[in-house]
Amino acid sequence: MRAVIFANGEFPNPQITRDLLRPDDFIIATNGGTRHALSIGATPHVVIGDIDSLSTDDQALVEAAGSPIVRFSPRKDETDLELALLHAVREGATEIVILAALGGRLDQTLANVLLLALPELEGLDVRIVEGQQTAFLIQSEALIEGQSGDTVSLIPLGGDAVGVTTEGLEWPLDKDALLFGLARGVSNMLVKEQACVRVRRGSLLCVITHADKR
Repeated sequence: MRAVIFANGEFPNPQITRDLLRPDDFIIATNGGTRHALSIGATPHVVIGDIDSLSTDDQALVEAAGSPIVRFSPRKDETDLELALLHAVREGATEIVILAALGGRLDQTLANVLLLALPELEGLDVRIVEGQQTAFLIQSEALIEGQSGDTVSLIPLGGDAVGVTTEGLEWPLDKDALLFGLARGVSNMLVKEQACVRVRRGSLLCVITHADKR
């Protein structure tokens, strides 16, 4: 089951999101992210958060559709997106797409990206999609798909990434180390439609910037 989560960040490419959605997606909106979902005609199956940025009109539309609103106190330890991710896991999602997670406040953007490392998400296909960019975590091995010329950045998270090997990128790595805090893995490039990345120890944030609209 695929869950699609609408966060409350910037939402600059609604048409790309329309094209991305599937009829059987389980749609979760986080608080103010409800307006993004409704703006493209996607009614959330559930709304989650402290509901401080959910407008009265949007709340009425969600309730009229019979979708539950799961309320949390504003004085909570988790962000609304974290709560939504945990809800998706409990619902049995094996694939999660996160939308509108970037832009605006830098602290929120960084926190949203780092949520990819939640222990509860290990083994699941979880991706942040923002227009022509896709970000996901590599902890062992991953296949990267796109077109020749797409930009691929590999950024170590939480420490050094050791034993990094790549196939299908313009600048290959062979059991190399990408050191935390350094930018060596930024702006590589696909040379064919698929590439493979393996890491022996550590985690890599993979960011793909597609060269054309998909």
